[in-house]
Amino acid sequence: MTPPAPAEWTAVRRARLRIAVITGTIITLLVTVVGGVAHTVMVDAQNGQVWRELRHGAMYGDPARPPVCTWLYAPGVAPLSNAPAGFPLHADLAEARRTGEAVERTVERDRTVYLVRTQPRADGGVVQAVFDMRFQLADRSHLWFALGVAEVVGLLAAAVTGVFLGRRAVAPLAEALTRQHRFVTDASHELRTPITQVHTRAQLLVRQAADQDLPVPHRDRLARLVASTGRLGEVLDDLLRSASLAAGPARRGERRPVDLVALARSVVAEEADRVRARRLTVVVDGPPHPLFVDGIPSALRRAVGELLANAIRHTPERGRIGVALSRSGRTVVLAVADTGPGFEPGAVDQLFQRFHRGSGDGGRYGLGLALLREVVTRHGGSVAATGRPGHGARFTIRLPECPPPPPGSPPPRSP
Repeated sequence: MTPPAPAEWTAVRRARLRIAVITGTIITLLVTVVGGVAHTVMVDAQNGQVWRELRHGAMYGDPARPPVCTWLYAPGVAPLSNAPAGFPLHADLAEARRTGEAVERTVERDRTVYLVRTQPRADGGVVQAVFDMRFQLADRSHLWFALGVAEVVGLLAAAVTGVFLGRRAVAPLAEALTRQHRFVTDASHELRTPITQVHTRAQLLVRQAADQDLPVPHRDRLARLVASTGRLGEVLDDLLRSASLAAGPARRGERRPVDLVALARSVVAEEADRVRARRLTVVVDGPPHPLFVDGIPSALRRAVGELLANAIRHTPERGRIGVALSRSGRTVVLAVADTGPGFEPGAVDQLFQRFHRGSGDGGRYGLGLALLREVVTRHGGSVAATGRPGHGARFTIRLPECPPPPPGSPPPRSP
């Protein structure tokens, strides 16, 4: 299978990474939930068993021979030699004698936990039982250590599973994207020649209709046919350009410092015939020195040319178009402003959508502004649009500035 285009491949990789992350998150949550439940069950079971043994020992145990991990303190009985320091708790002994009720508490001391029960016995004496939770706490630590190991193993398994599932699950998507890209390219190439032929023949019919002085309705219909075939050809060109961008957006070997001032003046010069035909005024306001950006000259020319062509399409006769270039910090700014019909401020996002139809007579279906944004974005820049109905529009491109080419480097080829 042919690998998808770089932009699409990025989406595929993100999908695979997302699957791996989701799988790892699910395993982590499962291990955490299981660990929390196991810890809670263990703590409750241990505490219940210890308190039962402690109460039995306090009631019936022999202070001279107490149960394991338990010490019994009673009046007139010497504590064992291994008894923990700080016991008995005399305040609890006094309270049990005074009230005749048992007193229970938990004491943290010497990096362990002691459960203490002080209670009167049937013979009138008061006994205090102390249980060391050291081994129970060690069991809990071992449990969390085992859960930690299980978590690490689970994450490794999640990574492997995520990669495997990602490849299996996303492979059809990658193949579909590749086929879609190939279909667009092949279909555009195959349709370009017949559509060009239809457009040319329609133009010949328009000239013949004018020479033969056919009725005006016939000539108008033929003119609309020429306009429609021309728009269809523009859509095909845009599709091919989009496919070319998707096939190789980075193309590091073609990138070099590009003088945006010279490029903009060259693009304006190329549109001189259309500008004169529409009686427009185009003014280029740029500094006398170059402003270099790192990029692919053909792609940047396409972006600037689309902005200027868009302004020409939407500017009425005898209108004015301004092309301004400047530097803002380490950014090169190129702005194209026109005196056309403008647009609603809320329609900015729609302008850069594929096949959006602009308002006014110059609107058309196409990919122009969408391709413009792709070119600028893949050069590390941004594009913005501002405008109001009846007050024209302004499109601004911002690209990172780069150092000029080193002295002695070959001059760029003429476009």
